[in-house]
Amino acid sequence: MSENEQVDVIIVGGGLAGLSCAYMLAKAGKEVVVIERGTSCGEKNMTGGRVYIYPLLEMFGKDLLKEAPFERVIVKEQIVMVNGKASTTIDYTDYGFEDVPQSYSLLHAVFDPWLAEQAENAGAMIANGVLVEDLIEKDGKIVGVKTNEDEMYADLVIAADGVNSFMAQKAGIRDDLKLKELGIGVKEVIELPEATIAERFGLSGNEGAARLYVGAVPGVSGGCSLYTNRNSISVGMVLNPKSISEQKESLHELMQDFKMNPAVQPFIEGGKTVEYSAHLVSEGGYHDALKTPYRAGLLVIGDAAGFVINMGNTIRGCDLAIASGMAAAKAYITDSNSDTVGPMYKKELEKVIFPTMKIYAGFPKVMELQRMYTAYPMLANKIMESLFSVDGTIPEKMPKVIMKTIKQGCGFSALIADGWKAVKSL
Repeated sequence: MSENEQVDVIIVGGGLAGLSCAYMLAKAGKEVVVIERGTSCGEKNMTGGRVYIYPLLEMFGKDLLKEAPFERVIVKEQIVMVNGKASTTIDYTDYGFEDVPQSYSLLHAVFDPWLAEQAENAGAMIANGVLVEDLIEKDGKIVGVKTNEDEMYADLVIAADGVNSFMAQKAGIRDDLKLKELGIGVKEVIELPEATIAERFGLSGNEGAARLYVGAVPGVSGGCSLYTNRNSISVGMVLNPKSISEQKESLHELMQDFKMNPAVQPFIEGGKTVEYSAHLVSEGGYHDALKTPYRAGLLVIGDAAGFVINMGNTIRGCDLAIASGMAAAKAYITDSNSDTVGPMYKKELEKVIFPTMKIYAGFPKVMELQRMYTAYPMLANKIMESLFSVDGTIPEKMPKVIMKTIKQGCGFSALIADGWKAVKSL
């Protein structure tokens, strides 16, 4: 393809961010090409298993709920604090979410091809199995990409190539990723009959549950999760690389330990593993995200720009990927001048995405506290143990139990220091 044959927009990456952007642009009549290195969209994508649907509703309207291949609507939110064989669960159930859904579990291998189909139906072209090897620059402006097959030119190039964005680094927008910005995510999809999942999680119909674990992998910073799909459970964990390097066990062995924990094993017992994957996960949140995710001729969206919210025991990124892809599309539809579309894109991000990320900016600092994964789950479980243990002796008063447990677990000075740090961070 020569410069005279350029399209309006080239999007590199066929994940949620890239496909959402492509759909919006194609629907507005723009000539769009999505380049995806996988053999199909969704083949290489990985997430814990949930998407908040507000940006999808904006794109597709309420009909989306009838047509999109979601798994289950999440009505049960559970936080599980684990200490050895003991666990304490905080359970929030809201059946109103069935009428006004907030989030659904999903499988990328199913959902992403559907989203790609919507983009193609709107007029976008998707080129699978094509690897982008370099950017084409002219007079300080990005004007196209070099692939393993050809050179392609466009008025605007959009980088949606994931957490370790080759394009953002090549363009000089992002430095090499630092270890502190990353987590290592592992996901296993375990197949079980629909009726078995419903029985084990206390669900009916299309109801779903999200179980988020703290302290389930002893000595390792990070969060673990279970998400219910229709006929499977997504088992995931995102762990701190430094914490992993200090362990004697491998990442795979840590995953097996988590699955065998008594707070996890009964939910997945008898299931068949049908998918296993690992991936780098951006978890720095607001402080490490690109605040100027553009240069002349290039916009950066989704994970490539670091648009995630680290909430400690879970990473929220799917909705921000979709919303940032929509923001990029809206900016180009409003101002198709590739030299000035960047500031317009940033204005779109400043409406919701940046302010929302900023609210949760301090969460990663709180979750750096090692006692979050050791002392505090122990504290919660010891208090519960004292409430429900009866052996015929005279029990201690609850205030005394709490004071003794704090002394054993971390001490009052550490508890106060951690509490103060949490207050300042949040």
